[in-house]
Amino acid sequence: MKIHLVKKPSIESFVNLYPNSRSSFEEWKTKIKFANWENPSDIKQTFRSADLLGNGSNRVIFNVGGNNYRMLCKYSFGDTQVHLYICWIGTHASYNELCKSKQQYLTNTY
Repeated sequence: MKIHLVKKPSIESFVNLYPNSRSSFEEWKTKIKFANWENPSDIKQTFRSADLLGNGSNRVIFNVGGNNYRMLCKYSFGDTQVHLYICWIGTHASYNELCKSKQQYLTNTY
């Protein structure tokens, strides 16, 4: 199934703050555009370094730009497409702080 990226302008807002991340996020968006997922394990086929979070959260963390940036998304597999909601984008260090407070399962900053 094709992927419907929800809150796509969040990426643009982030790359405006971190201009060096632009090419990495453009590459990520290109992969999403051509991806075809039927189940969560397909996410790992497209993005080998992605981590599927547990606890029934339906969340995935993407390593972007050689692991310099992290993007936390929630996914929902529908009948005809996959909805991928951007919940949070930040630096690797910021993500580590998010995890220390166990907010990776709850945060919806974007």
